Amino acid sequence: MEDTIFALSSGAPPAAIGVIRISGPGAGDALAALAGDLPPARSPRVRTLRDCAGEPLDVALVLWFPGPATATGEDLAEIHCHGGRAVVAAIAAALGRMEGLREAEPGEFTRRAFSNGRIDLAEAEGLADLLAAETDLQRKGALLSAGGALSRQIESWREQILGLAASVEAVIDFADEDDVAGLPASFEGEIGDLAVEMRRIAGQPAAERLRDGIRVVLAGPPNAGKSSLFNALLADEAAIVTAEAGTTRDVLERPIAIGGVPFVLVDTAGIREEGAGMIEEIGIARARRAVDEGQIVLWLGEPGQAPTGSIQITSKSDLESCHGAEGLKVSAVTGAGIGELLERLVALGKEALPPVDQVGFNRRQKQWALAAAEHLEAVEVSGDLLVAAENLRSARRALDRLVGRDSTEEMLDALFGRFCIGK
Repeated sequence: MEDTIFALSSGAPPAAIGVIRISGPGAGDALAALAGDLPPARSPRVRTLRDCAGEPLDVALVLWFPGPATATGEDLAEIHCHGGRAVVAAIAAALGRMEGLREAEPGEFTRRAFSNGRIDLAEAEGLADLLAAETDLQRKGALLSAGGALSRQIESWREQILGLAASVEAVIDFADEDDVAGLPASFEGEIGDLAVEMRRIAGQPAAERLRDGIRVVLAGPPNAGKSSLFNALLADEAAIVTAEAGTTRDVLERPIAIGGVPFVLVDTAGIREEGAGMIEEIGIARARRAVDEGQIVLWLGEPGQAPTGSIQITSKSDLESCHGAEGLKVSAVTGAGIGELLERLVALGKEALPPVDQVGFNRRQKQWALAAAEHLEAVEVSGDLLVAAENLRSARRALDRLVGRDSTEEMLDALFGRFCIGK
């Protein structure tokens, strides 16, 4: 039997209201012990909560939700109490003293919802992204997955594969029967169209870019103005700026939203071939790796040395020595060109993000969608139909892995560990 768990599911106190959730087979008894009786199902009631000694804890709104039609798929109770630290702590302490109850681990409520079939893995991943969303684009993208749009797409594909597999199995099992025809003329086209659709959606930018932000790497030689531009874009003195070459020794990252687009700005050590000490050499190696991993690279060095696909930036445009230089001219001192650079970053960032109004896969989901497409493409109508049936089964199993019908405990631990306690 599952333990009964409890946790504060609202924001950290102090707050106007604190919501304490209890889930598991002992949820009803726990609520009745605190409130004096069990209120009618799904009907809020005001009760005076008391501990085991009869001492009043708070006057709160209590709700009782018998399973399985609940958020977690099991008996569930909620206490809407005053959100002061002492009140929340006292109620949690009273629950903790009850036999069979324990405080929930991070993500345990959502994990129970998944285990009990209330949500699938794709919806759980979308919920994790929704909880972490800091921009409107992130919210919209995560809301699609959390709301089941991605799961409905996968289920549609799965049903199509089941229909195709049934046609193949019928021909295999009843090939000697006169009233059983061969595969329909549309069979091959349906297989091809389904594989193309899977590859099209899987080929869109990964959902992690929306969640984690577009990496914008500022790179170039020492004293090119990278850290000054980094600070100007952040409107903060995050990086140390001096006239001494090699001041930046490591990679410095800061998340920022510009025009609603999530970015991660990356300041790097000055890249030079000679004259660097041992510590600076390590920083240069890290800078080169950051350039390789960046989605957008702002190059503040000589045009001939710019990485492929980078944006040429002429910093310190307020100095006479920079007049006539190539690239977008900016000045961290006067602010010249900063607005134009920000506009360009927003435009490029939106191009690099998955469409927030369409289903998008993260890397794990993309892996299984592409695996399903490969199995479909391996189906040969003119070949051995037993092999074709096995490829169709493998395609369906890949989609099952995508939505979590067959998931490893390690992967589930990693996912639900991203959640806060109480969710």
